[in-house]
Amino acid sequence: MRTLDTPRTTRSSLHFATRAPLRHAILIAALLIMVYPLLWMVRLSLMPDSQIGTAGLIPQGDVTFENYTSGWNALSVPFTRFFTNSAAIAILSVVGNLLTCSITAYVLARLRFALRGAYFAIVIGTLLVPFHVLIIPQYLLFSAFGVLNSYIPLVLPKFLATDAFFIFLMVQFVRGIPRELDQAALIDGAGHVRIFWSIILPLMRPALATTAIFTLIWTWNDFLGPLVYLTSADWYTVPVALNSLMSADSGLGVGRLLAMSVLAVVPLIAFFIAAQRQIVEGIASTGLKG
Repeated sequence: MRTLDTPRTTRSSLHFATRAPLRHAILIAALLIMVYPLLWMVRLSLMPDSQIGTAGLIPQGDVTFENYTSGWNALSVPFTRFFTNSAAIAILSVVGNLLTCSITAYVLARLRFALRGAYFAIVIGTLLVPFHVLIIPQYLLFSAFGVLNSYIPLVLPKFLATDAFFIFLMVQFVRGIPRELDQAALIDGAGHVRIFWSIILPLMRPALATTAIFTLIWTWNDFLGPLVYLTSADWYTVPVALNSLMSADSGLGVGRLLAMSVLAVVPLIAFFIAAQRQIVEGIASTGLKG
């Protein structure tokens, strides 16, 4: 039999139909507000310096790529080197966090040993300590070892499971995996290494994806760490190079600074477009907000 819609259902459908365009309009307006600074930066990077002061978003006057060509070689070292440094540090940081944080999380979530709770509390307590408080003793330590002005001060802590946020994230995720899987593997003769590698680690894929994504973004955008540890232009990352370019320009050549800023954002935008599905799934499965 054909059923007829009740008046209540009809009113709900009409209410949704009238509210949907309004919601879409609000979202589009919010999107334009968020994208406007990026579009403005791209527009100004394509203009001569003499026209930047009076330029708006609507294209007016000449369009030139001179800012990109001159800005790429504006410093003593081309930006190719800076992008290579940033990419190397970001990739090594991702590998270090995925390896050490996952192992630490498995140990804290699955193994039973003395003072496990106290150790986990200390790990979580480090989240309350600002990075700026630790950077001076870390600098003195790395200086004593003679490894300043290299990748080591920026990458080595990632291989020592120092990112407590990702450890906590993975611990909570591992605790949600049924222990029956571990017990079945133990009955079959598997040890903790085999259980972690063959059972737990594949199931941690959403948490691993979230860790990799945020580590890559935060490392690529990091400015203070490279500024403190890197003193030679050959080791500069992109954010430090942009700061040096701004200092070198001293108010002139703003177009070059904007052009290099656009290029610095392009890898992150491309990465987000390529990994947006993993980003959404990782955030949804791990309960990460904000």
